[in-house]
Amino acid sequence: MNERYTIEEFSRGVSVEEYLALFHDPEVVSGYCRECSKYGKQWSCPPFDFDVVERLSKYRNVELIATKIILLDSTIAPSEIGNVLRPERIRLEERLLAMESRYKGLASTYVGECLHCAKGCCSRLEGKPCRHPDLVRPSLEAYGFDVTKTISELFGLTLKWGTKDSLPEYLILVCALFHNTDKVQW
Repeated sequence: MNERYTIEEFSRGVSVEEYLALFHDPEVVSGYCRECSKYGKQWSCPPFDFDVVERLSKYRNVELIATKIILLDSTIAPSEIGNVLRPERIRLEERLLAMESRYKGLASTYVGECLHCAKGCCSRLEGKPCRHPDLVRPSLEAYGFDVTKTISELFGLTLKWGTKDSLPEYLILVCALFHNTDKVQW
């Protein structure tokens, strides 16, 4: 067990049609993306050269995974949160990519910086193709999904916010696997 935090994981499957109808709000969510300093600067971020709805509509179902990271160590400063998030993101991404291969689906990871190139070194900045297209997956937010609503309505959880000086009691990462099977095993 990690002494600084503990993990609770939740999964929920819904149809892609339902998820798009009830939680896809690209007009609002893309506004938040455009305010981010990473917008258009990483291959995992919008704008994309493909139609999101067309890409996701190839799949019947989506398995959504919420990972609640409960902070046990009150001395973790906001500037240190990357030390907590990075190992969890790596663990989740490895698991998602394995599921993507197993179920012939499409993984969607979580908001934040791409883990595969050094900070600020994405080839998109040079107008070149992604160096790691086999690994990089956009987040649900990048696709235009309302993750706060997803967390609340599908998982019954409340997203907490910290301040510049303090962290919330827990963090939530949400990722997904779009697939065509009847049931996936998370």
